[in-house]
Amino acid sequence: MDTAIGSVPASSDAAAPAASGSAPRDATLGRHLARRLAEVGARDVFTVPGDFNLTLLDELEAEAESTGVRLVGCCNELNAAYAADGYARARGGGVGACAVTFTVGGLSAINGVAGAFSENLPVVCIVGGPNSNDYGSNRILHHTIGLPDFTQELRCFQTVTCYQAVVNNLEDAHEQIDTAISTAIKESKPVYISISCNLPSIPHPTFSRHPVPFFLSPRLSNQMNLQVAVEAAVAFLNKAVKPVLVGGPKMRVSKACKAFVELADACGYPVAVMPSAKGLVPEHHSRFIGTYWGAVSTPFCAEIVESADAYLFAGPIFNDYSSVGYSLLIKKEKAIIVQPERVVIGHGPAFGCVLMKDFLHALATRLKKNTAAYENFRRIYVPPGEPLSSEPGEPLRVNILFKHIQAMLSGNTAIIAETGDSWFNCQKLKLPEGCGYEFQMQYGSIGWAVGATVGYAQAAKDKRVIACIGDGSFQVTAQEVSTMLRWGQNTIIFLINNGGYTIEVEIHDGPYNVIKNWNYTGLVEAFHNGEGKCYTAKVRTEEELKEALKAALGPKRDCLCFIEVIVHKDDTSRELLEWGSRVSAANSRPPNPQ
Repeated sequence: MDTAIGSVPASSDAAAPAASGSAPRDATLGRHLARRLAEVGARDVFTVPGDFNLTLLDELEAEAESTGVRLVGCCNELNAAYAADGYARARGGGVGACAVTFTVGGLSAINGVAGAFSENLPVVCIVGGPNSNDYGSNRILHHTIGLPDFTQELRCFQTVTCYQAVVNNLEDAHEQIDTAISTAIKESKPVYISISCNLPSIPHPTFSRHPVPFFLSPRLSNQMNLQVAVEAAVAFLNKAVKPVLVGGPKMRVSKACKAFVELADACGYPVAVMPSAKGLVPEHHSRFIGTYWGAVSTPFCAEIVESADAYLFAGPIFNDYSSVGYSLLIKKEKAIIVQPERVVIGHGPAFGCVLMKDFLHALATRLKKNTAAYENFRRIYVPPGEPLSSEPGEPLRVNILFKHIQAMLSGNTAIIAETGDSWFNCQKLKLPEGCGYEFQMQYGSIGWAVGATVGYAQAAKDKRVIACIGDGSFQVTAQEVSTMLRWGQNTIIFLINNGGYTIEVEIHDGPYNVIKNWNYTGLVEAFHNGEGKCYTAKVRTEEELKEALKAALGPKRDCLCFIEVIVHKDDTSRELLEWGSRVSAANSRPPNPQ
């Protein structure tokens, strides 16, 4: 059965359907695009104006009242793409969108689009392109590399998007736009849409005031393969003495998180997550044992996973980061690897055309209950202790900071963790039911968190976002704090100032990892400039931190709260030190002999 994506509600004064050969004034290409974006839930479009996209922005803006589509102006195109990434995450892998200008804008945005591709997020990157009359004219345009060839941007985007549409005529614009957006949804990957700058405001009969809703044929499991895969998995797991479940990041793109919890409830196995899947499995689950990350796992979690005689990994990504330099002590012959559309049991057999959610759901009805591994966990588990309280005037320690962040969390909050030491400290946070959590582990682009926070907060109005960002990462994308202020976001940013690129220091140190220190609170005050609601604090002790949090959670709760936390450059987590040394060793392996 096909799946319909809800269309934009009709307004009482809607224009009549266009007669053949004619079109009402609001049946333009740009307005059609706005209606389609609204239809799939991308009601905030993160934009940077440029001369090739200005008319398109006018048309998108003209639909604001009827569709709710808003243009959120960003400071640069990279941040706009990061914001679209964060928006998609807040919507559970829904559509995010950005709109930029030709080449100089598109190539600035491409790094953020590549990150969305790596994390399976359907981001629609819209580019205002050259005038349709310039195609094939052998003219040289500005914003290009000086050649009469307009395909450079398109060729770059082909490697980081699953579909590319170049709209330079009105006859097939409707089909190109619809195909691009529907492909983004079906593939859960970014798409690229280039629209000639002279077309967005032109009416055309194909652009209905109320376009026919998208109908997407859902993917279906091959029922015979599904049945055989389940039988093989049941035989494999039911004979195990102490099996475990481990959730991976591809559960999100597979829409399989609920099915994974259903399986966990039924089988009695302990439940762990890979680091990049944190937040996809409820941590209040009665048999949740923490993050499995090899040598830097949550205490007692690795012992249970690695001593199991069978483990089911749902949607894993085993890269050098998640495997801690390829040092995980797991064996393929003991593993069932469940990918979005494929199941592999041990060294074989493998079953294709089997959807993860269908497989997990069916498996939940067939496994024998086995709590042996969880009982082993309970026997060895020692609850974590509280960090020692600070002495009056003592410099603030990172573990004290995160003790207070833990106390702030609820179902009405969401954590955004930037690449760096925040990865490791945020992994230790225990997420309450409903608390969001996001970080970009596969791509690991420093600076991502500032833009992603803009997008996440814009989509998740019901949550207060808490962003943990290092000083080095913040310097890459700092200006987007002004967008947070402009849009009245009440995010709490903890700027962790330890004087450099700490994660790089632990992988390979050098003078290039030391950065120029900024007056970060002064910078945010400059962005504020008396417009919007803003609170800043610079804290060096636990007493100062408590005062800042009292304000942020009390009288300043409706403000953007920027808290600069001064910590010692060597105050890093044990996990980062261990992880850094192993990744460094993996990076520095000598060439294989010829």
